[in-house]
Amino acid sequence: MGKDDDANKAGNAVSQGAESVGDAVDDAKDSPAVRAVARAGFVALGLIHLLVGFIALRIALGESGQADQSGAVAQMAATPGGVVLLWAGLVACAVLALYMASDAVMGWSGRSASKKLQKRLKAAGQAIVFAAAAVTFGSFALSRPSNSSEKSRTASADLMSSTPGTVLLVIIGAALLATAGTYVFLGITRRYEKNLRGKPCGPLGDAFTVLGVVGYCAKGVALGAVGLLVLIATAAHDPSQQGGLDAALKAFLQQPFGGWVLVFVSLGLMAYGIFSLFRSRYQRL
Repeated sequence: MGKDDDANKAGNAVSQGAESVGDAVDDAKDSPAVRAVARAGFVALGLIHLLVGFIALRIALGESGQADQSGAVAQMAATPGGVVLLWAGLVACAVLALYMASDAVMGWSGRSASKKLQKRLKAAGQAIVFAAAAVTFGSFALSRPSNSSEKSRTASADLMSSTPGTVLLVIIGAALLATAGTYVFLGITRRYEKNLRGKPCGPLGDAFTVLGVVGYCAKGVALGAVGLLVLIATAAHDPSQQGGLDAALKAFLQQPFGGWVLVFVSLGLMAYGIFSLFRSRYQRL
């Protein structure tokens, strides 16, 4: 009997502790300051997409550059006041990543089990995206710049050295293709607007819609290219073919009419970047 009482007390203590943590997290998320910093994370992501699109457009026109997250942040670091941008991007993306992570762990408790799982998985994916951006900002802010392409190749080589790793790469490639299809679907149907709490009025609102549709579709094409490259590199057991977004975008130039496709994708990524700047105000949190 005594053991049962001790177990019940321990269970109640754990439950109360979890509730206290949950309440503290909810209080933090409701803080105007936390929400403002979290929304700034969308601004940081928008700037990254703008710069990736700009670099990709230059590549399409015959110039050189690194069209990925590292290349974009390197461009920010090279501007006057770049250090301030780097630290601001680090803080904003880190806070938004934590915000999304809390949703992934404790969010949507009142929904059905399937809906809750779907929402939490989406939040977890977004948390990973913003955490990766925060790490990139941090690496440049601390003068230890990372190279996204090289990291992709190194990680692929490590995974290809074992059967489970190879299977994981196939899963990652398939997941990227599925995500790409989702982005295109959301863009064409404008289903992404469900996550917005409104949009600008008049012509500005129409422009906002166009930016969202074009941006989502272009990002879907870019992610699809990355996923396809992962699967091709895995099938060939050649990690040198897997260079992340930069390699995927440059691969368009090797295809018929690929230059025009790269121009569309680069302009679309820039559109997604501008959309993200607006999104910082209108995204539901």
